[in-house]
Amino acid sequence: MAAIELSLFDWRAVEARSDLDRFYLVRDHLPDAQLVQYLEVMRGSGRDDYPVAAMWNAVLAGVVFQHPSIEALIRELGRNPALREACGFAVLPLQKKPVAQLVPDADTGRMSIAYAAPPAAHAAVPGSWNFSRFLANVIELEETLGMVTEMITTLREQLMEVLPEFGCHLGYDGKGIDSHSTGRVSRLTGETSDPDADWGKHETSGVDASGKPWKKIKSWFGYGVHLIADTQYEIPVAMHLTPASHSEQIELRVMLKETFAETPELAERCRDFSADRGLDSAETKTLLWETYGIRPLIDTRELWREEKQHPDYDPRQPITRPLFPARVDTIVHTEKGSVHCICPQTGEQRDLVFQGFEADRNALKYRCPAAVYGLDCQGRERCHQAGGVTPGEYGRIVRINLDDHDRRIFVPTPHGSPSWHRGYNRRSALERINNRIDHSFGFERHFIRGLAKMQTRVGLALAVMMAMALGHVKDGRIAQMRSLVQPIPATG
Repeated sequence: MAAIELSLFDWRAVEARSDLDRFYLVRDHLPDAQLVQYLEVMRGSGRDDYPVAAMWNAVLAGVVFQHPSIEALIRELGRNPALREACGFAVLPLQKKPVAQLVPDADTGRMSIAYAAPPAAHAAVPGSWNFSRFLANVIELEETLGMVTEMITTLREQLMEVLPEFGCHLGYDGKGIDSHSTGRVSRLTGETSDPDADWGKHETSGVDASGKPWKKIKSWFGYGVHLIADTQYEIPVAMHLTPASHSEQIELRVMLKETFAETPELAERCRDFSADRGLDSAETKTLLWETYGIRPLIDTRELWREEKQHPDYDPRQPITRPLFPARVDTIVHTEKGSVHCICPQTGEQRDLVFQGFEADRNALKYRCPAAVYGLDCQGRERCHQAGGVTPGEYGRIVRINLDDHDRRIFVPTPHGSPSWHRGYNRRSALERINNRIDHSFGFERHFIRGLAKMQTRVGLALAVMMAMALGHVKDGRIAQMRSLVQPIPATG
């Protein structure tokens, strides 16, 4: 027998409360009253061995404590009376009453009452079949009424009330989730084991340090999670789930219109919106700025091909094109939106100095670098003549009206500027949220097939994440609002 050494510290000195407090945080702040009422109606006058509220709380506990399956949750409920009590199940083991039977006497033939030995006491824990039927009702409510994802909308508005800065910086990212199906088509049915899912493909490409182009393609069979989140607080804001082949660009525009229609205050509060280069689109950037007044911080793809066919093309140098192609001028720009001047005398290329965005003119303002930094420019006069300006000592000013140029390239906050980098770097919050979806909530390895089941499960995971954040904020623990597993301090 192993000896147990006494601890040097009394357990009462531990400055943390029960781990169940994280469950209470979700249970008390999740707006699920209407969903539970509907589940009560769906049960009707059927057996009530396990109350609806207790079953729902058990499902939430499975998400909060990150159980990989219902079977794992059932085992935990069986050995943890504190969790059973927190969910609303009976704490003490159930003991069935002995069953009375009439037994004939072997000698006299008279009947007498005998009681069979009662079965062993057992914990009042639902079985797999109970959870399967219950979850089928939850999935039906999500599929027909969207009651799980509706909680995300309610939580979003509640977070906006307690966090004045919530929603000021938003971002988008798409994520693939494999179905629990191989994607192989059955010879008998002509379908896969998950008919709602399909194949998706994500392609990335670039140029390495030696100038050699590279390309990487990832394919999966399943679904795509389209997520909008607050990039400052790292909390989800809105979610769509589609088959894997759906376009992220189209889905993003649908989500923007839907989310801002549901919560107009969010559109008024949002100042910038970030996304990676896969979402680069003139239509999306125009929608953000022209319709909602939100600055798009979306990386720009390099789509220019014509110059790459020239024999003197150098892949290490960015391609430039005239800013004003209708006239012979010295101002050029790259596909990323950086603006340069080329000295007509020496051929030297310099970066124009960004002077800000003029909202009343809807134009970007740039100034001559020679005038700003006091440089000697031999072609200054010829540059002024080409531009048809006489600026004097202040130097030439170049204004780029967004309405007259490619909206994919030119945006209110120029690509590569310090403010653009600050906002775009916040987009890494989406990657951390996706990591929690994969690892904390178990979507990297799961047993889910079907769009409705996946929608319910993903929506519930995000709602739990938001409810936990809301509870931490209301209790004054803003620094802990992102944590899913950190114990709650005893003084908190």
